[in-house]
Amino acid sequence: MITTILTDIEGTTSSISFVKDVLFPYARERLPAFIVTHADTPEVQHWLHDAAKEAGLISATQQEMIALLQRWIDEDRKSTALKALQGMIWQAGYAAGDYRAHVYPDAVRALREWHAQGIKLYVYSSGSIQAQELFFGNSEAGDLRHVFSGFFDTTSGPKRDAESYRNILRVIDVPADQVLFLSDIVEELDAARTAGFATILLARPPMICSAPEIGGHRCIESFEKISLT
Repeated sequence: MITTILTDIEGTTSSISFVKDVLFPYARERLPAFIVTHADTPEVQHWLHDAAKEAGLISATQQEMIALLQRWIDEDRKSTALKALQGMIWQAGYAAGDYRAHVYPDAVRALREWHAQGIKLYVYSSGSIQAQELFFGNSEAGDLRHVFSGFFDTTSGPKRDAESYRNILRVIDVPADQVLFLSDIVEELDAARTAGFATILLARPPMICSAPEIGGHRCIESFEKISLT
């Protein structure tokens, strides 16, 4: 019996285009000024150091770090340091009302219903935990943070690594066969299945379900078609 749901964000609960066409360009444009004005902040210094280490840089100028991070944004690099810095920039954007996070209406309805039924809901995304909380706290459907019991990011490990899902299980303390993982990425679902999770591929658009590359995962096009029985 499924008692717990772990969900991805981008392409699953929410439109990929919002992240690609709104959040990423917003962070890229504002990153230079943010780094210059916050370079002495301990938290920013920490993540800049981690980014330099990840890039194999012994030393780098401020402008070199800005160029590196902007290139990583263009590449959609799954860097914990980059995601943390992006989250700080996005926080200002949400606070200013520059945008609201997109969440599919069918996902909003299902998440609220599952929460009301006592199903434990968690998020696992490559975006930082701070960015996830900002996202669901400032959605087009209002503040949805209360429906979730917790948030996980790549500090738990890469999303295509089965050990990452085992790490999450250790935190939530739920048997793997009681957890359903939702994602639009087959390789993530493969990793979760290896760790013992139930899996469902969210297909937006639905024609993905007819493709041979879905890896044997149950495939649906809407949260409304998810059955937990």
